[in-house]
Amino acid sequence: MKSIIVICALGLTALLFADAVKGKAVYAAHCSQCHSVHMTGGLGRDFNLVSYTRTKEEIVAYVQSPDRMYRKFGYSANAMPTLPLTEEEIEAVADYIDSLQPFKKWMVTKKD
Repeated sequence: MKSIIVICALGLTALLFADAVKGKAVYAAHCSQCHSVHMTGGLGRDFNLVSYTRTKEEIVAYVQSPDRMYRKFGYSANAMPTLPLTEEEIEAVADYIDSLQPFKKWMVTKKD
């Protein structure tokens, strides 16, 4: 029984990692012109910061419809185009962005 659980866990980990790897390719093809991942500049926000402050669901929503989501995200204007990505590519790039920061803003505990 333990071996089945371990095999399932390893398989799930491999699937999640595969999506992040696929997402990195989507990033390179569609996002890297404006967004960096190593604080090296660019028109758009660095994806390390996006990964720290946004959930995967928020990232998916923004990529799907930046023209409708920019105000909800606190931006005064929208410079991001709607990209010609499939749902699978959007999920993959969101997985990649989400994987950049293991610790998230919502994990920070406030001291009283």
